[in-house]
Amino acid sequence: MLADETKKTEVWDTKTQAFHGGQEHRFLDNFVEDFSVTTNYLGTPRKALDAAREAISEVHHYPAANQEPAKTSLAQFLWPSNYSEHHGRLLLGNGASELIDLVVRKTLLTCVSRGVTKPKWKGGPWNVQYREYQRSAENNEFEIMDPTYKEPVDLLCVVNPCNPTGDYFDVESLKAFIKANVVSGGTVLVDESMQPWHSSDFRSDSLTSAHAFVKEMWEHDQIGVHVIHSWTKIWSCTGLRVGSVITPTASHCEALRKIQVPWSVNGPALKFVEAVVLDDDYMKETWENTTRLRAYLIDQLTGLNDKWVYHGKPFLSWVWVDMLSEEVASKAIDLARQAGVPVRSGKPGYSCPTFVRVAVRKEPEIARLINAWKSL
Repeated sequence: MLADETKKTEVWDTKTQAFHGGQEHRFLDNFVEDFSVTTNYLGTPRKALDAAREAISEVHHYPAANQEPAKTSLAQFLWPSNYSEHHGRLLLGNGASELIDLVVRKTLLTCVSRGVTKPKWKGGPWNVQYREYQRSAENNEFEIMDPTYKEPVDLLCVVNPCNPTGDYFDVESLKAFIKANVVSGGTVLVDESMQPWHSSDFRSDSLTSAHAFVKEMWEHDQIGVHVIHSWTKIWSCTGLRVGSVITPTASHCEALRKIQVPWSVNGPALKFVEAVVLDDDYMKETWENTTRLRAYLIDQLTGLNDKWVYHGKPFLSWVWVDMLSEEVASKAIDLARQAGVPVRSGKPGYSCPTFVRVAVRKEPEIARLINAWKSL
C-alpha cells in the first residue's frame, strides 16, 4: 500500500528531469526490498559504510579540494600495477550524472570552436539506454539522432553494459563501434558503470585498460574517449553520489576540473571510496554469486510464465524482462509495489511498456516477488 500517492507522483518533475527508479521505497509502508534499482544484492559494504559514518564527525571541515586520498585509492583499484601513470586522467564527481553533464558541456564548447553550430548526438546502438546522456545533450542543444543513424556524430554516448537492455560489447567490438561512429575532433562517452560485474578479470575487457587505443584516437583524429563510472551501483551507495570519469589526457581532466563546482564530492563519500576499494572479500562474493542468483531469478520467473523473454548478460545485476503484454507488465508493477518489492517499469523513461527491469537479489527476497506475481 502506498503511504502517500500524491507525494509519489510529485517525485519527478517530468518537464525538467528524466524518470529514474529508486524512489518508491519511501512511499511504501510495507517496504521489503527494492528490485527497481540495479545495485549490488549484497548491500552496502560494512567497513566502507562505517568509514563514511565516522567522517560525519568532520562535517565542520571542507572536504579535500583535490579529492585525495580517495582519488589515488580509486586509481589503484582501476590500475593496480601502473596507477601513477593514469592518475592525472581521473576525476571524481557527485555521481556519474555530474560528470556526464561536464563532458557534454565541454564538448559543446569544443564543437563551437570547430565551427559546428548544431552538433549531433547519438547513443546506442541499443534501442534504449540510461537517459541522462540524452537529457544532457538535449539541454545543451545537440541535435538528437536515433540510434539507427548511420553517420558519425560529434558526441557519441554508449552505455556498456547497457542499462536497461543488458546488451554488451566486448572491448574489441566497442573499439570498432567507436571508430565508425564519431567524427574527427568529436567526443566519446562510454559508461562502464555495470562493467565491473563482468568478473575478477573485468579490467581486461574494459576501456579503462585500453590506453593505446585512447591515445591513438586522440593523437591521430583528435577524438576524446572518456570512460564514466557510477560507483554507487557496484558498491550499493546511491545515496552518497560517487562517480568518476577517465579522460583521454591529463589536460582534458584539467579542463573539466576548471568548470566543475568546487568540493563536488562530500567528505563521507570520499572516505567511503578510500575504504571500499580495499574490500576484496566483497568483490569476490559479488563475482561468485551474482551470476548464480540471476540464473535462479530467471528460473523462478520462468516457472510463472515460460513465454516471457529475458535479456542481458549472465553476469549482470538485473534482468530486463519482456512480459509481451502492456497489461500484464502494468499489473506486475502494481502487484510488486503492493507486496513491498517494487520493480522498474519499462514504460516511463524508456517507452518499453511491455518490459520490467528486475534487480538480482537474495533467494528470500526473490521468493517474496515471485509470490506476489503468482496471479500473473
